[in-house]
Amino acid sequence: MYYVYILQSKKDNDLYTGCTNDLKKRFLLHNSGKIFSTKDRKPFKIIYYEAFLNQRDAFAREQWLKTGWGRNHINKILSNYLKI
Repeated sequence: MYYVYILQSKKDNDLYTGCTNDLKKRFLLHNSGKIFSTKDRKPFKIIYYEAFLNQRDAFAREQWLKTGWGRNHINKILSNYLKI
């Protein structure tokens, strides 16, 4: 199983989108500061994830969510949570 996930920094409320095959382990790595791109923004909470059976499908979804259309999509589906 592969997961596309969105984390929210409790430090600055910014979002981070990633992809992994072990969501629990990756989440622990983010919060322990072992992921270079997020080490200065910890701690995090998981606010959204999707599961995929195929790795390429998951990575394609991650890339799309990082586009303007993808960010708008996330803002719409999480609008009540994000208060947008």
